[in-house]
Amino acid sequence: MNKRRRGALAPTLITLGVLIVLGLIASQMWTEVLWYQSVGFTEVYRTELLTKIILFVLGALVMGAAVAASLMIGYRSRPIYAPVSTEQVGLDRYRESIEPLRRLVSLAVPIVLGLFAGSAASQQWQTAQLWLNRVPFDRDDPQFGLDIGFFVFTLPWLQFLVSFLTAAVFLSAIAALVTHYLYGGLRVQGSGQRLTQSARVHLFVLAASFLLLRGLDYWLGRYALSTKDSRLITGLTYTDANAGLTSRGILAGIAVIIALLFIAAAFVERIRLIPLYGTALLVVSAIVIGGIYPAAVQRFQVQPSARELERDYIQKNIEATRSAYGLENIEVQNYNAQSEADEADLRAQSETIPGIRLLDPALISPTFAQLQQIRQYYSFADTLDVDKYEIDGEMRDAVVSVRELNLEGAPQAQRNWVNDHIVYTHGYGMVAAYGNERTSDGRPVFLQSGIPSTGELQEYEPRIYFGENSPDYSIVGAPEGSEPQELDFPDDDSPNGQVNYTYTGDGGVGVGSTLRQLLYSIKFQDQNILLSNQVNEDSKILYERSPRDRVQKVAPFLTLDGDPYPTVVDGRVKWIVDAYTTTSQYPYSRTQVLEDATSDSITDTTTAVAALDSTRVNYIRNSVKATVDAYDGSVDLYAWDEQDPILKAWTKIFPNAVQPMSEISADLMSHIRYPEDLFKVQRQLLQQYHVTDADAFFSQQDFWTVPDDPTRNGGNSLQPPYYLTMQMPGTDETSFSLTSAFIPAGRTRGILTGFLAVDADAGNQKGQRREDYGQLRLLQLPRDTTISGPGQVQNAFTSDPDVSYLLNQLQRGNETQVLRGNLLTLPLAGGLLYVQPVYVQGSGNTAYPLLQRVLVSFGEEIGFADTLDGALDQVFGEARPDAGDTPPAEGDNGDEGSGAPGSAVASAQRELQEALDDASEAFRSGQTALQGNDFAAYGEAQKSLEEALQRATEAEAALEAAQQAAGEETATPEASASATAAPSASATPNATPSTGD
Repeated sequence: MNKRRRGALAPTLITLGVLIVLGLIASQMWTEVLWYQSVGFTEVYRTELLTKIILFVLGALVMGAAVAASLMIGYRSRPIYAPVSTEQVGLDRYRESIEPLRRLVSLAVPIVLGLFAGSAASQQWQTAQLWLNRVPFDRDDPQFGLDIGFFVFTLPWLQFLVSFLTAAVFLSAIAALVTHYLYGGLRVQGSGQRLTQSARVHLFVLAASFLLLRGLDYWLGRYALSTKDSRLITGLTYTDANAGLTSRGILAGIAVIIALLFIAAAFVERIRLIPLYGTALLVVSAIVIGGIYPAAVQRFQVQPSARELERDYIQKNIEATRSAYGLENIEVQNYNAQSEADEADLRAQSETIPGIRLLDPALISPTFAQLQQIRQYYSFADTLDVDKYEIDGEMRDAVVSVRELNLEGAPQAQRNWVNDHIVYTHGYGMVAAYGNERTSDGRPVFLQSGIPSTGELQEYEPRIYFGENSPDYSIVGAPEGSEPQELDFPDDDSPNGQVNYTYTGDGGVGVGSTLRQLLYSIKFQDQNILLSNQVNEDSKILYERSPRDRVQKVAPFLTLDGDPYPTVVDGRVKWIVDAYTTTSQYPYSRTQVLEDATSDSITDTTTAVAALDSTRVNYIRNSVKATVDAYDGSVDLYAWDEQDPILKAWTKIFPNAVQPMSEISADLMSHIRYPEDLFKVQRQLLQQYHVTDADAFFSQQDFWTVPDDPTRNGGNSLQPPYYLTMQMPGTDETSFSLTSAFIPAGRTRGILTGFLAVDADAGNQKGQRREDYGQLRLLQLPRDTTISGPGQVQNAFTSDPDVSYLLNQLQRGNETQVLRGNLLTLPLAGGLLYVQPVYVQGSGNTAYPLLQRVLVSFGEEIGFADTLDGALDQVFGEARPDAGDTPPAEGDNGDEGSGAPGSAVASAQRELQEALDDASEAFRSGQTALQGNDFAAYGEAQKSLEEALQRATEAEAALEAAQQAAGEETATPEASASATAAPSASATPNATPSTGD
């Protein structure tokens, strides 16, 4: 009785374990279906899942059947009477021990191998679908004359099939060898025949199959040379075209011949050794023909005449690379930059100056936080975004962010399941500041701010349920008429200090039924979803809330830009996500690692902007613009490059996933910009591929590089590209642009060699982008001129005596810190203008950067003043154009909460500036007197200097006091909130928001 019970325990536990695993898998798949239904992309999940299942089944069947058949044939063809030998006596013991488990092993081994093979095959679902739905590129490769679609869609699928079948044959051969050896069909010792006829036929047929596949692999390898990377180029070099193709063709032929010999020898015993010799010949041929011969051609024929012999192949690479990365139509202009501006040129380009963005989105997040965070449970991204809005009929650059929910900022005493998932559910409002304006004390001038959200933007839905910092999941919704549970926003005029809200959007998955609550309890491993009585029949669960994650999930075939940005479109906050189609199979195009191409000083220091992954590509198109609604999470995909063949293939696979460009509204079109990651990839290529002559490319004398970010001390982080409104030479008007500079390769010299800008403004017409959008323009500076690059200009700023002196006055030990903003470069008046904002930040947790000065450089002239107008005046004199950055009236911070503190700060700043100016003038007078040996004048200058420094010290103390007062006023709501936060700290499911602010 006890034995029967013990015997039944193991099967019961196994069955229970299998049921649990199946239940987990089923719950995961079910919740996936529910999520895709909620966003309207069930077609994507269904197609992907079915393709994976089909490939898994086929892969598992092929591998499992091949290995099982090999095991079965080996066993059934075993000799009845194995020759008696010492070897066989030893094997008898193994056969006896294995025999009871033989059937289990014969099933288990193929099943396990089949599962692994099926899993590997299912990962090729995109390769399979692209092959099935392939479209032509209508462009032939330069070597084989085949349509590029063959290399992009067909070749990867054929290579996968060959590699998969090779693995199946190889594993089958191992199974056959082991079986025949174990049961006497194969002997390695003793006299007489080493193989029985059955074993010979079995093993020789497998060997022939393997060699046929190797021959096919050699033949396909000829086409794969078109994307082979070498030190010089990607694609076939002279050696590849004249030796590599020949050697692979010969090896393919030898492999096929030897395969035929194996088939013949399988049935004709007397020639059984010939294919074995042939196999040895193939190995030798692979070494000699496949290795030594190409190496000899490279060493003795190519190297002495490389420039001449490689010319045609380099030219093919240049043309293919420029085509694959969208560089064919770049406008190149030789720009003889002048060091002195012409007054007429300045007047002609006067519209450029007001568009210069002074706010650095990488620095002012703490400023946004201190002035607009309102409560500690809100936050802004650590790097803000740049957008553009039409204000009073004029397009204005703006630095923008959304006020997102930050659960980590909530007091720990308030943290419980109800507050984390029922009460704290969303952020609130868009915050935007003019890119080229500031208040008198250096704060941003907000065009949209506050709670409730007010400003210049159209009326919009301010609640941010889907964002980059949203919680993993929130449960929202309630029956009509029930008391709202969600914290909407703080309000001192409300009885409990806040306004509550109930979500009414279409986003999320309904969890009103017990079954769905159970499913999501399993998914999130949280039993409270099932047990809480705050989850009602109208509840919805919101998850997968990051904009990038949502787009990636509904469009797994796209590569996404690392910087989604929020904007107000048609009355909603929407995240715009740029998406790319890519491949690494474009013939002759240079291969790049996306992570290397898109990394810079911003991605190295922020979490809001990510470098792309380490995928290798040699073709990229910004083929899709995606939006994610911050309120309901809806995802829309719009075809942006409708001629892209890869997108055409995917739209055949998912015909309802991507909407045509004609569906893009005029409002959305006005906020679409040229994607930053694509621009980074293109500028990386243009370091070399601005050279279009093969001989010049080979010499590499005119290669460039992107400079390191001069505002980052130490390290090798590249300078990021910058969005700003500017006018390129040869154009008629200013345009919202994305720009980057180049210096000579090697970084031994920091002079400017090139300047790249792309027209980033898509226009404002419904369904139609602006004609000049995406136009790349490259300024090439003459080799015989010396124009300072960003690093040299930064060094000039630092080493200038007046600038250095004033910066030292602004930075006093640990009390204040001077921060250099982004160093912008733009062509102006026949030369190049550099503009850099300078911020001052105090000490303490509530300190934040304030824009206090602007540095300007043009040629040899440097300007350093409170405003861009003032700095330009120092550089250009009376001819300078108007920058329009004069601060508003005292106390006007562009924000409703400003008043007396702002006035006090502005007054103290003026007194400090006057004192510093007087000190600077006294210092210069003293140096002049000293050089002229006029010691009496020198003594008077020293007295004036001491008096000015004393006034500067007093003014600085007054400034610190005023700034502290202004900071305390801004921080007051936070201080009170930290003492008593709004949501209840109750651990009971019935917790509701309580009074507190």
